Amino acid sequence: MSVPKSRILDLMKVQCRIFSSTFNPERLRTGNKVLRERLKGPSVAAYYPRRVATFKDLKNLYPDLETWDDDEEDRLEHLAFLKQRGKGAPKKKSTARRKITVLLRRSKRG
Repeated sequence: MSVPKSRILDLMKVQCRIFSSTFNPERLRTGNKVLRERLKGPSVAAYYPRRVATFKDLKNLYPDLETWDDDEEDRLEHLAFLKQRGKGAPKKKSTARRKITVLLRRSKRG
């Protein structure tokens, strides 16, 4: 004696309603387990200290103030050295669209 499938599905529906779980008779992957978890964003954000002002921020706030950023100077020096050896970044690709915009700008000026 076997029980009809519709009866089993009705029983599963009632069971899910009682235990407040998701009714998923096809057993598809819904991601429900992940969605029920507590959000991690606020705790991760609270773990790291607040960002302190950087040289770049100071330079943007006070452009007339002379600041010296050793890391930035080292980076620029390294790039100049690479460019001198021929190992620098390649030139940007000149596309037809760019040529048209350059020509339009020139025609507006003159």
